[in-house]
Amino acid sequence: MNQHIKLSPKVEAALKEGRPVIALESTIISHGMPYPQNVETALRCEAAAREMGAEPATIAVIGGKLCAGLTEEEIDYLGREGTKVTKASRRDLPILVAKKADGATTVAATMIIAALAGIRIFATGGIGGVHRGAETTMDISADLEELAQTPVAVICAGAKSILDIGLTLEYLETKGVPVLGYGVKELPAFYTRESGFNVDYKVDSPAEIASFIKAQREMDYPGGMLITNPIPEEYAMPGAEINAAIAQALKEADEQGIKGKETTPFLLAKVCELTGGESLASNIQLVLNNVRLAAKIAVELAK
Repeated sequence: MNQHIKLSPKVEAALKEGRPVIALESTIISHGMPYPQNVETALRCEAAAREMGAEPATIAVIGGKLCAGLTEEEIDYLGREGTKVTKASRRDLPILVAKKADGATTVAATMIIAALAGIRIFATGGIGGVHRGAETTMDISADLEELAQTPVAVICAGAKSILDIGLTLEYLETKGVPVLGYGVKELPAFYTRESGFNVDYKVDSPAEIASFIKAQREMDYPGGMLITNPIPEEYAMPGAEINAAIAQALKEADEQGIKGKETTPFLLAKVCELTGGESLASNIQLVLNNVRLAAKIAVELAK
């Protein structure tokens, strides 16, 4: 085990006994939602994983340690501190470790720590991707590169609606990352169930997904796999409404000069404001939906 990794007792015991474990990210706590909904959602996600038979490992950097499995107090700390906590991607991990600092992990950083800990399944909300206008800004999330090189399967509700979904899929294809749709042929778009772009493969059961992951690992492929799980129909938002909110949020981000790692938190908060909180409610439900699917896949993979 890497000297910088710290496993919670429950996660360590589950891994040693070969029981199902799933990773959960922490940027959603510090940067993705307001307090106290962020903490409540994180704890609900952990409870949902356990209900489905998997041990949750919420991942963050605490005091320079790469933690897989947090206490309720640590989750509450991240939620209260919010955006004052470093939003940690791949590039930030060595710095935070050396400085013995704290960091809330993005998809990319969560994948890295999960892989170091021996966790192969990870549930999140939506992945980062190619931002709109990337042909001039070159704003492309490190999440995509991580999917190409780190052996962790990521379950999400598709790419965030604020992104250029077509270019995100093209990038993943170039990097050789399989993109699966759970029960759907079309890539979900976070708040909505359809994007207009097809996934590589439609899959119909957690057991089938587990067999794909097992084959990928047996072949010793360097990268991961993206499993997209559409938001439940009753929580999906009308495409016209969410697209109008995104367009307004993008306009305001451009006017205010919002760039880099601040872009996604700004856009999500602005969309939440413009939709009267409806997008936050949808966000919470889609994350819980992804956690349940990830746990089912982990259970199958552990058989």
